[in-house]
Amino acid sequence: MRILLVAILLTSAMAFTVQAAGNVGKGEEIYKTICSACHGPDPNKDGPLGPSIAGSAKDLIEARVLRGQYPPGYKPKRDTKTMPPFPQYKDNIEDITAYLAKVKK
Repeated sequence: MRILLVAILLTSAMAFTVQAAGNVGKGEEIYKTICSACHGPDPNKDGPLGPSIAGSAKDLIEARVLRGQYPPGYKPKRDTKTMPPFPQYKDNIEDITAYLAKVKK
């Protein structure tokens, strides 16, 4: 019984931590208005120009969104230079990451 209670508390704390890291709603809004044009309406599927990005790591999102580059040592799904940087979203990296983590199937 005690182990079950500890497991429930830890699970709840982890869920809160993930949600607290970014605003999922804001991330969804940004994805739907900016990202979906190239990555498609479902982040779990490849889009017309960009690959699926659901569950992408924060360092990848930050490098692509802010600089239009890949993080050091990252092997891209598609090695293209098509995506421009979107530095105006520098304060929303956590939001985008939270949304993409939430929709990962």
